[in-house]
Amino acid sequence: MEQAIALDEIVDNFSYLDEWEDRYRYLIELGRTLRPLPDDAHTEANRVRGCASQVWLQTRVDHDATGAPVLHFLGDSDAHIVRGLVALTLALFSGRRAEEILATDAQPLFGKLGLAQHLTPQRSNGLRAMVERIKAEARAAL
Repeated sequence: MEQAIALDEIVDNFSYLDEWEDRYRYLIELGRTLRPLPDDAHTEANRVRGCASQVWLQTRVDHDATGAPVLHFLGDSDAHIVRGLVALTLALFSGRRAEEILATDAQPLFGKLGLAQHLTPQRSNGLRAMVERIKAEARAAL
């Protein structure tokens, strides 16, 4: 259930794009790299509340050799740019231990990429809702 593109690669690619139109196009491309969310996972239980677009997150919890919970996410959206934001968020959080997820502040990354300044308030709220949902899943896994 891991994402196709590593977070470091995404950050590097963003750094080469000066224009926001190019960055939006890149976000759309990122969205296309998401592994498909099974149709039966597009449920009300998996829907992320607080997003203007439809966003779904499916969570799987495994355990590492020490018994610590490790969370894996699949996600989808009905909007192209938001689907890219889902891909970015999952690159940051999927495949990590619950404690790491809870200790990770996504805002510095989003700020570094310039998302805070260039996303509409609705998309920013949706991004926060996704991060909060992921952290809630991590708390539940503990």
